[in-house]
Amino acid sequence: MKKSLHILSLVGALVAPTLAQGQATPLGDASAGAEIYRRECASCHQIGEGAVHRIGPHLNRIFDRGAGTYDEFRYSEALVRQGRDGLKWDLRRLDAYIENPRALVSGTRMSYRGLSDAGRRADLIAYIRAYSDQPQNIPEAAPTAIAREVDLPESVLALEGDIEYGEYLSTECTTCHQRSGDHAGIPGIVGWPEEDFVVAMHAYKQALRPHAVMQSVAQRLDDEEIAALAAYFRATGLE
Repeated sequence: MKKSLHILSLVGALVAPTLAQGQATPLGDASAGAEIYRRECASCHQIGEGAVHRIGPHLNRIFDRGAGTYDEFRYSEALVRQGRDGLKWDLRRLDAYIENPRALVSGTRMSYRGLSDAGRRADLIAYIRAYSDQPQNIPEAAPTAIAREVDLPESVLALEGDIEYGEYLSTECTTCHQRSGDHAGIPGIVGWPEEDFVVAMHAYKQALRPHAVMQSVAQRLDDEEIAALAAYFRATGLE
């Protein structure tokens, strides 16, 4: 039977896993959380049926998962270390991480600056929890893996970028973005999946992403140059 998003309204009435001192914290409104997720998380993380790792790992079944434990995703060493030390994503720790990622995991590559409003965090976590195994009596929510920002021809997405040419072109990029992949107020682009990089640059090129400098840079690049940069920054992240 086809599932639909109306089940998300049920999640807000649930009680989250018991926290320290036997206290239980109610989850927020998952319906409101769906919109917060779209605005705050969807550009990096997919969730729902068919979700895959992109800039960040997918968020299906994140509750009770150890931090940094997907073998096929390249996490920061800081997050992997925290996972080895026993960090698991329960309600309390997810709330702290969403509020300020770097306060919980010093050295994380996650560039998100945090969500300070406790109510909105509760709504967001309620939405994410609908895609986890607990509580088991809730049906799996309908798919919300986000479509591409820009509908590009497959011929553009299939271009094989020249890594050496991409390195030559990268000088302009690295006047702002760090080659180390660190996030110092500007999102890191090292290690991006090539498709994500290509889609983002074309979104700037079409003025769908509102950043004047990036729009100007993208306008000067043709499809092969964008593919070359995508290949270079992806390869750099694998070193």
